Amino acid sequence: MLLNNNVTEFILLGLTQDPVKKKILFVFFLLFYLGTLLGNSLIIVTIKTSRALGSPMYFFLFYLSLSDTCFCTAMAPTMIVDALQKNITISFSDCMIQIFSFHLFGCLEVLILMLMAVDRYVAICKPLHYTSIMNRRVCSVLVALAWVASCVHSSVQIFLTLSLPFCGPNVIDHYLCDLQPLLELACTDTYVTNLLLVSNSGALCIMSFVVLIFSYVIILHSLRNHSAEGRKKALSTCISHIVVVISFFVPCIFVYTRPATTFPTDKMITVFYTIGTPLLNPLIYTLRNAEVKNAMRKLWSKKLISDDQR
Repeated sequence: MLLNNNVTEFILLGLTQDPVKKKILFVFFLLFYLGTLLGNSLIIVTIKTSRALGSPMYFFLFYLSLSDTCFCTAMAPTMIVDALQKNITISFSDCMIQIFSFHLFGCLEVLILMLMAVDRYVAICKPLHYTSIMNRRVCSVLVALAWVASCVHSSVQIFLTLSLPFCGPNVIDHYLCDLQPLLELACTDTYVTNLLLVSNSGALCIMSFVVLIFSYVIILHSLRNHSAEGRKKALSTCISHIVVVISFFVPCIFVYTRPATTFPTDKMITVFYTIGTPLLNPLIYTLRNAEVKNAMRKLWSKKLISDDQR
């Protein structure tokens, strides 16, 4: 597939060339990454060890936190190291690995969010059949299908990238490797490739966003038939999910649903959903969820008791 490819590495311009701003970005990225690891790891451990969090919603939340951790880890460590370097280079093979992992875990997060919306729809709109429809086997199969679909999506991204000949410029005006900025470096007409990119990533973002918003509209509409306490609890959960959906999908739609051109704002928008959203998710799901907070308190209490007994 690598026909007429004379490029063995790419030069990334990063977010800034100012040494002072680079140090600020280093601290910023490091703190956000550590916060993401801590927050999502705490959710993962809490769900795994707490019997009270055995419902399908927390089963999917476990995988959302896992995908957030992997998604951020695919980008953040490199961004942290690059912030201290004067010249940033990445080999062609490492660039392909970054694109694959970036889209693998990004797509997985999209699909897990859709599964969480399906779970809330069944729980609120069909409560009598909830346990039979959303049993553990069904949930496990849905998550497995999400992994398979994510692998297919990221493989398509790699196939599109490897089909491009790079025979001249190798400077990427970005801080990471992605198909969108690489299209500008290809020494061939990229109209068809960009069309396939929009059909793959762009369509995935738009269709998922529309389905999610539509499902939550139906859920919120159905809350009229519930008690005041039931409405309050369901509304709190749905609002948390909607905030996560909007914060993740709006930037993705902006980046992946337009012609192969890069704007100065692309870098900051990409920073938001690669670094910001994975940190935002655990904050939203813990601060607005009493069950998760109670489970975390019990877990922490058990740890303190076990430490005292030693």
